[in-house]
Order: sequence, then structure tokens, then C-alpha cells
Amino acid sequence: MSTILTPVRRRTAAAALTAALLVPLSACSSDDTKKDTGGSTASGSASAAPKANLTVLAAASLTNVFKTAGAAYEKSHPGTKITFSFAGSQELVAQVAQGSPADVLVTADTKSMDKVKADTGTPAIIAKNRLVIATGEGNPHKVDELKDLADTKLKVVLAAPEVPAGKYSKQVLDAQKVTVKPVSQEPNVRAVLSKVELGEADAGLVYKTDAESAKDKVDAVEIPDGQNAIAKYPAATIKDSKNAEAAAAFVAWLSSPEGQKILQDAGFQKP
Repeated sequence: MSTILTPVRRRTAAAALTAALLVPLSACSSDDTKKDTGGSTASGSASAAPKANLTVLAAASLTNVFKTAGAAYEKSHPGTKITFSFAGSQELVAQVAQGSPADVLVTADTKSMDKVKADTGTPAIIAKNRLVIATGEGNPHKVDELKDLADTKLKVVLAAPEVPAGKYSKQVLDAQKVTVKPVSQEPNVRAVLSKVELGEADAGLVYKTDAESAKDKVDAVEIPDGQNAIAKYPAATIKDSKNAEAAAAFVAWLSSPEGQKILQDAGFQKP
């Protein structure tokens, strides 16, 4: 007989899961006086920003850039510390729905965010992304376009269908009538990238920014605009946050010139 979890037990389990995923960033101070408040745009002195320890649940494809962004935010907002939990958007949404303690949610698609709209503030799109074909360094199998992924001799890995990157991959492959039988379907896009990096797969569909973060280990084959999908990244505060003002300030900062420069320097497109 299956055990039915009470709301309290569900929240406890979700909190434990979040704690296991948390990636802390060291806080540091600065004389920079710029800051963001809780609106979609903000300005003012950093010293006036609310100080808090923020927990941000973020899509796995944001891992590298958010570590950079978090360090920059902490530097310009003394007294604030940001801890990130990176995972597939579907995992993060499940945590929010189960009451996992956190302050901000950032997903790799709007559909995932919509699933928890009752638990979040109004989301703002902070960036866009697009797919590329990741191959081993030097593209040894000469993969040039999407239809090449149908070659049964190739070991292709994709994100699982419930993952945003997996949904986008299915969308572009179906549109081009390309049938791919992946050797594995991964829980997040960074796992797809890792398989290609390690040589466990010959090719995989990842975001352009993922391939850029590993450009010394993988090659990126561009997919034409007409065959591609655009990923949108919404960010929102979580209604149960105990740091509502500070959470709103961070979300607003992601759309500020400083936040946008960091995102775009990492290869993300403008919102």
C-alpha cells in the first residue's frame, strides 16, 4: 500500500531536497552605490537595499552565469548573500509547489513558471536562449545539421521530454521531421552537455550558452533561425519568501543594465 504524504511531510521532503542542491556564493563588499528595488526596473543606493540571505532556484543552464551574477550582486549589495539551487526547471517547480523554502524562481521556459503562478509574483523575462548541436571537440563525426542526428551510428543524447531543453529539442526535430533515437534522456541540459564533454555521446542538443561554457571541450553547430526554438527565461519572487523586498530587488536587478550585461556576455540574448 502506498504512503500518502501529509502537507507537512511533503514540505519537509522538499526542503531536504533543496538543501542538498544548494550552491553557496561567498559574499563580498564594495563601494558601488547602485541598487535595484522590488519593481521591474529600479535605481538607488546599494546601502538602501534590504539585506538578506536569499535562496534562488534556477534552471541548470544558468549555472555558470548566475554564479558570476550572484557574486556581482553581493559585491554591490553589501550584507546580502545569495545561495543558488540549480536543477531542471521541472524539478524546481516541483519544489516550489511542495513548499520548499526559497525566495526566487528562474526557469528556462514560461510553461514551467506558469505551473506555479499561484505561488509566485508576476514573472519577468530576463533573457532568451537558443539551441545548438554540441559535438566532441573538432566535430569528429562531421555533424553539420539537424538531419545528421538521425544517423543510427551516432550516439545522440537529449534532455528528457519533461525538461524545457527536451521540449525545445522535440519541437525542432519534429518540425524538420528528424527522428532521433537517443542513447539517453537526461534530467537537465547540463547533463546532456556533460555526456558530450566526456565522450559518452557523439552529439546532443543544448543551449548555445551551455556550449559556450565548454568551448574548450565541445564544438557548437549552429541551427538556422528558421529551424530553431527560442527559450525564454522568466524570473519571479516566491510568495512565501521571508525576504520579499530583497527577493524583488534581485529579480529587478537581473533586468538592470548590470545584470543584462553579465547575461549577454555569457551568450544569452536580450529579453
